Amino acid sequence: MGKKVLVTGGGGRCHAIVDALSRSPQVEKIYSAPGNAGIARQAECVPIAVSDIGSLLAFVREKEIDLTVVGPEGPLAAGIVDRFREEGLRIFGPTKSASRIESSKEFAKDLMSRHGIPTASYRTFSDFDEALAYIKAGPVPVVIKYDGLAAGKGVVVALTYSEAEDALRDMLLDECFGQGRVVIEEFLDGPEFSFMCLVNGRKLYPLAIARDHKRAFDNDRGPNTGGMGAYSPVPFVTEEIRETALRTILQPVADAMADEGVPFTGVLYGGLILHKGTPKVIEFNARFGDPETEVVLPRLKSDFYALLDAAVDGRDFETEWSADTTLGIVMAAKGYPGSYEKGYVVRGLENAGKVYHMGTVDREGKILSSGGRVLMPVATAPTLAEARSEAMKAVKAIDCGALFFRSDIGAREAR
Repeated sequence: MGKKVLVTGGGGRCHAIVDALSRSPQVEKIYSAPGNAGIARQAECVPIAVSDIGSLLAFVREKEIDLTVVGPEGPLAAGIVDRFREEGLRIFGPTKSASRIESSKEFAKDLMSRHGIPTASYRTFSDFDEALAYIKAGPVPVVIKYDGLAAGKGVVVALTYSEAEDALRDMLLDECFGQGRVVIEEFLDGPEFSFMCLVNGRKLYPLAIARDHKRAFDNDRGPNTGGMGAYSPVPFVTEEIRETALRTILQPVADAMADEGVPFTGVLYGGLILHKGTPKVIEFNARFGDPETEVVLPRLKSDFYALLDAAVDGRDFETEWSADTTLGIVMAAKGYPGSYEKGYVVRGLENAGKVYHMGTVDREGKILSSGGRVLMPVATAPTLAEARSEAMKAVKAIDCGALFFRSDIGAREAR
């Protein structure tokens, strides 16, 4: 009897997870709650919100689901894993307490400080005047992070004191994201990369490294977003740098959380920077990265369900990866990450190869945009330059005048 899996969420990350699970010979049936128009072609979508933990529990019991995979961060911070475990149900993700590595920037920074994990120096504030005075006493650029979940957009790299003041006003006085606390960090300069590991307590299952592009527009201009494109592998991350990151960052964090009584099980995402030749932590997330997952999982040659199953149980598992490069380009609604319109018809998908849906709905056979980030065409090829060329062709095959994209994903490294 084949396995039944539920994937919670409805974005591009979840589409990539569903796609990888669909390649497993062990998996017979995949459900997605709530899913999207692209996911619906590979899984049965059920209209249950990711925040409705009670209904998800009932669905899993009714359908006798073998494994639930949590996509977005919100349900983790709300304790979905704790609830499922109390009911004796298999679920992949961290507990509410362990997911604070993402949901509280202050918790993460304090943990790293206590255990000597390399990261930027920092201070935490809840008072606007105190925070502003601290910033004005130091240099710019300076990094300001909202202490909570902000859909990947609660980070501002302020290049001037005026930009810093505006960010503090948004986070502490106008409360754009909720009850305000901020972490203020020194600015670290260098190329960034994303290193995800599946974790069970002290045991790590490293995934392939990727590089995300956070800024909205070409040449790293514009506001921070949830991510506008990615590729994997990353040429500047040598095997030595990868091993250093594992030895000095990922493994010590897993050990630290176990030592402090909040063992982590799930995906530990390290947002890292190569600062003066040494990897340091920018941030941690407690789930699969988006859009990194969309370029990492297509390179996985191993059985993805078997890997998740082993990680849940803490069993050994050797992963095998393609040597090819996968590159993806996000197509987002004009106005994103600010206000944007929805409901635009998307055409040409049949000519674009592999496309992960990030924010789409199917209305009477028509694919409509329904989110800020809408689509992510991805291409795999022997070299970064070839993957980039194929992904750009896919983007240009898609017809929707209400979308924009970055034309420089991977361009600098592909030269």
